[in-house]
Amino acid sequence: MRARARARLKALRVRGRMVWPWTDSVAERLGGCCEPVAAAEAGGIVHEKLLNDYLHRIFSSPDHVPPAATSRKPLNFQNLPEHLDQLLQVDNEDEESQGQAEGRLGPSTVVLDHTGGFEGLLLVDDDLLGVIGHSNFGTIRSTTCVYKGKWVYEVLISSQGLMQIGWCTINCRFNQEEGVGDTHNSYAYDGNRVRKWNVTTTNYGKAWAAGDIVSCLIDLDDGTLSFCLNGVSLGIAFENLSRGLGMAYFPAISLSFKESVAFNFGSRPLRYPVAGFRPLQDPPCADLVRAQRLLGCFRAVLSVELDPVEGRLVEKESSEWQLQGQPTILLTLAHIFQHFAPLLRKVYLVEAVLMSFLLGIMEKGTPAQAQSLVHQVLDLLWLFMEDYEVQDCLKQLMMSLLRLYRFSPIVPDLGLQIHYLRLTISILRHQKSRKFLLSNVLFDVLRSVVFFYIKSPLRVEEAGLQELIPTTWWPHRSSREGRESKEVNEETAEERLRRRAYERGCQRLKKRIEVVEELQVQILKLLLDNKDDNGGEASRYIFLTKFRKFLQENASGRGNMPMLCPPEYMVCFLHRLISALRYYWDEYKASNPHASFSEEAYIPPQIFYNGKVDYFDLQRLGGLLSHLRKTLKDDLASKANIVIDPLELQAATMDDLDEDDEATPAGTQRPMQALAMGGALPLPRPGWLSSPTLGRANRFLSTAAVSLMTPRRPLSTLEKVKVRTLSVEQRTREDIEGSHWNEGLLLGRPPEEPEQPLTENSLLEVLDGAVMMYNLSVHQQLGKMVGVSDDVNEYAMALRDTEDKLRRCPRRRKDILAELTKSQKVFSEKLDHLSRRLAWVHATVYSQEKMLDIYWLLRVCLRTIEHGDRTGSLFAFMPEFYLSVAINSYSALKNYFGPVHSMEELPGYEETLTRLAAILAKHFADTRIVGTDIRDSLMQALASYVCYPHSLRAVERIPEDQRIAMVRNLLAPYEQRPWAQTNWILVRLWRGCGFGYRYTRLPHLLKTKPEDANLPSLQKPCPSTLLQQHMADLLRQGSDVAPSFLNSVLNQLNWAFSEFIGMIQEIQQAAERLERNFVDSRQLKVCATCFDLSVSLLRVLEMTITLVPEIFLDWARPTSEMLLRRLAQLLNQVLNRVTAERNLFDRVVTLRLPGLESVDHYPILVAVTGILVQLLVRGQASETERATSVLLADPCFQLRSICYLLGQPEPPAPGTVLPAPDRKRFSLQSYTDYINAEELAQVEQMLTHLTFASAQAAAASLPTSEEDLCPICYAHPISAVFQPCGHKSCKACINQHLMNNKDCFFCKATIVSVEDWDKAANTSTTSSAA
Repeated sequence: MRARARARLKALRVRGRMVWPWTDSVAERLGGCCEPVAAAEAGGIVHEKLLNDYLHRIFSSPDHVPPAATSRKPLNFQNLPEHLDQLLQVDNEDEESQGQAEGRLGPSTVVLDHTGGFEGLLLVDDDLLGVIGHSNFGTIRSTTCVYKGKWVYEVLISSQGLMQIGWCTINCRFNQEEGVGDTHNSYAYDGNRVRKWNVTTTNYGKAWAAGDIVSCLIDLDDGTLSFCLNGVSLGIAFENLSRGLGMAYFPAISLSFKESVAFNFGSRPLRYPVAGFRPLQDPPCADLVRAQRLLGCFRAVLSVELDPVEGRLVEKESSEWQLQGQPTILLTLAHIFQHFAPLLRKVYLVEAVLMSFLLGIMEKGTPAQAQSLVHQVLDLLWLFMEDYEVQDCLKQLMMSLLRLYRFSPIVPDLGLQIHYLRLTISILRHQKSRKFLLSNVLFDVLRSVVFFYIKSPLRVEEAGLQELIPTTWWPHRSSREGRESKEVNEETAEERLRRRAYERGCQRLKKRIEVVEELQVQILKLLLDNKDDNGGEASRYIFLTKFRKFLQENASGRGNMPMLCPPEYMVCFLHRLISALRYYWDEYKASNPHASFSEEAYIPPQIFYNGKVDYFDLQRLGGLLSHLRKTLKDDLASKANIVIDPLELQAATMDDLDEDDEATPAGTQRPMQALAMGGALPLPRPGWLSSPTLGRANRFLSTAAVSLMTPRRPLSTLEKVKVRTLSVEQRTREDIEGSHWNEGLLLGRPPEEPEQPLTENSLLEVLDGAVMMYNLSVHQQLGKMVGVSDDVNEYAMALRDTEDKLRRCPRRRKDILAELTKSQKVFSEKLDHLSRRLAWVHATVYSQEKMLDIYWLLRVCLRTIEHGDRTGSLFAFMPEFYLSVAINSYSALKNYFGPVHSMEELPGYEETLTRLAAILAKHFADTRIVGTDIRDSLMQALASYVCYPHSLRAVERIPEDQRIAMVRNLLAPYEQRPWAQTNWILVRLWRGCGFGYRYTRLPHLLKTKPEDANLPSLQKPCPSTLLQQHMADLLRQGSDVAPSFLNSVLNQLNWAFSEFIGMIQEIQQAAERLERNFVDSRQLKVCATCFDLSVSLLRVLEMTITLVPEIFLDWARPTSEMLLRRLAQLLNQVLNRVTAERNLFDRVVTLRLPGLESVDHYPILVAVTGILVQLLVRGQASETERATSVLLADPCFQLRSICYLLGQPEPPAPGTVLPAPDRKRFSLQSYTDYINAEELAQVEQMLTHLTFASAQAAAASLPTSEEDLCPICYAHPISAVFQPCGHKSCKACINQHLMNNKDCFFCKATIVSVEDWDKAANTSTTSSAA
């Protein structure tokens, strides 16, 4: 210790951190604390009398009663050790109190019994105090039991799910269904269901939330058992406990899957001690007394100043103390820390003594004085203690701080959280401490992300929200129903006052939360400091390594819940990280004019392919990284001057092949084997859901990161850079930021990218991690928190309904009035609670600042995608999550942050919408993107985009060539790709223009409430005539576009409708069975989907015929007649199936099965009617004649089906007026709100026309021999012969067949040509030849 002190003093003097008033020789003597005091004068040590007074003042007796001056023994540094030993002597009672106590059995150190006291699968932290449920309902007890006296232990609730916490005896037997409290002699409290359990259950206590502390008390003297929640007693839960011989009670818990807690049996000071009750584990009383006395001596050093000139002691405030290097003070401190250092390694003493001392410092003096004193205390720790001692002390200190922060109750001013965060900042401002904590503690041992989280109060009363927001308010109409809300215009004066008072309360709450958020941002600013690189790596580069590991665990551990960071923590972490990141980004811009502002931030594309950043096997747009490196190695060489070492390629390939078979280290195999057998697993620091302080296992499997071999000279543009792999831990600052000839993370800059860097390379990696964080769980959590707003809307609606019933209820019905009044009170109280909770959620999750963060992230992704797209084939290296974040962040801004904040108010809103539209339009069919999931996401995003007017207008604003390319991709044959979403997009472009197609919801569904009125499918029609025109132009101009597109549409329509008919047959058969049976809900869903697809395909055909009728009706085109005949055939099939009397379709519609709500006559019949009207009424005379002849020539045509449309059972006689429709029958005339008079007149005109034409066709038709009919369809005469095989059919059948196949129907020979065939001509030719 003395050698350590001497070395420390010399080192500090040499580094110039302090001014020392002595020479080297005196410093050497100063290190030997027993040198003669004769050297004091030369070394600056005060004279003997003043030294005596000073040491007596510092090392006073424990009772602080100073002895008489005459009787005091003179003190100096020679006899001080003996005096200090006497001062630290502890009574024998304190020494012996740490042994076995009466009434308790078991080890003195109490932990969870992971060897035999458990049931089910559990994950146990390595300190054996934290536990996670890993099965249905696992149970575990402690190693120590009690049989007499009063005892207490605490449980820190990490998740608020289903758990039963309490006591049990050793004879209790549990299983996966029955846990603590479900058997005799076991007792439990369940804050999830707010009940107590002992075989039977009754209501008890309050609901707990994550971050609460439950105290479990047992009084075996009186035979009672009770619980406290955050120090507030919940009352006696059980009385008359069984006591006596063999009855001893163990602390125990049963918890369901993924639920987690941490126990405190007394290894740390209890947060809420209860008078008269002892913790199960005795505190280290003797060491605690010694530590408190030593702390008193240390406090005295801080509050007493030596005045050698005056020869006296000067009392002063400890907050003003400055370490000035006086030898007397340093030698005094050396003696104190010689005894204090070993004690500061113990968990209990750090929290009870050092933590309390440091928190006291933060309460005194100014913030600057407190910061200075904490900094000096940390200097003294590093000066007088061994490194391993300081490190253990700091580790325990941060664990205690995090525990205090996380498990402190929410008070109105958030004072506790602010207090703990300020101390955390003060500690992290100490450079050496910060680097140690960042390197070894914050992400390795602690769940440091907890520091950036502000927990939401479950009980608003205890959080003080009633005082902050005394007046509650809630909207009177849901704002998420896809229509403009008029609530503000309709509100009364009283409601307006309430709303304004509520908004003022929300602003008060927001300001208090912003104080905490600013402190959290300060912590991240300290961790991202890159100017503290004197004597080692800067903090930012240590943070980058840990941050990347954190991302990897959450990206690759999605199936391993204990390893994941909870989404609510991730949301807060992301927002604080963005704030700190933008601060440093703009700070760099201020000193580097050529850099860019954070508003222009993006990730350069070379980061995705140069291997400098590890994406740990996340999917790239073009597939696996190893595959891309092999297939695009030539492009990497030509565009980015990068050559991948062949050995690296081979190694990467083998890694991909062996990834699933990789052997786990021996240290991780044993717990997993135990897990398979069933048991409590002592895992090395598992996870995010367990102990409030323990974080995760340290195992980290890194994929290769490619690093540039530092060249000896500048590289010319023609030279190729050969790269090698480098793990994340091996990276240095130069590998990230680069040097004169090394571009660091920006290695391999493509020619499309600017030469000037955007900012520091390390900030680019932080930004990349922030984007990944959003993709991992932030978006999911943003959607989840909307549930609070939905609950408010539901209760508000229920309250309005109840109030309406109260107004309508007769006064004489007292009983009904009483029930309604009771319901009204319940709903009002619930709304008061929810509206205050909603204010908290809006302040912490959905505030304007949070919205701007997500919007900034969206714009970063858009720029990144645009820059990556310019690199051509190298775009395939971009990780998929960039496109996912662009899509999801836009969805969040549009759907989650309203109605408080509107996306339309964001800066550059129109431009951002247009850029996103361009990306969706270009990349939904991009061949460089191979992943099925991301392609589907792009397609769905585009489909949603065209459902809303503002985003559809954005699509129309993109450059014309991009719009045309998008429509061309939409018209690609359906067989070559997933087509349902493509068809949906085309339908949305047409909706509002088709026959009877101006509805938002189907007529028969108007009386039902939609599950979510904000769904894209429930938006008002907003057709795009511009995109319709592009579609028409493409269909006209391309000779192959229209036939291939329409053939695929007709094929899919045939498939979808046939599947639908087959499924409703099965449903009808199941419904007619006598025995009780159930129809599979999945089958119903598929059936409804096939129906919806059939309707949408019919609408696309209607749009095509309306925009480009010549495709079907201009028979100069080679495929027109064939397409028209196929269309007529399908239309007749649909009409016959749907309109037949008492048919299958009618019966299924009448059943109104859940899941088949959309199946009805109206949507499919109006779609068919729209096509028929366009063909038979709106066209030119010649075109109408062709369409009529084809329709009537189809053998399935029935005029009765056309009459069905107008509610007529039979066709009217020629020249007669249509009778009024039967109201019991379906008729388009019944839907005057959806079909206008002009459209109805066209239907009547069509019926008249078809009635007349069918009569004429029947009169002119001649009988045809069966031999002359087409052997395929038996509907048309033979009119074509195949060459060279000579087989025959009608032209319609062979033309349809040749669209998909070139083989003969009969002999499978390849058809070379098709020639016209006429029986009479061929007969005469045969006769002449004979």
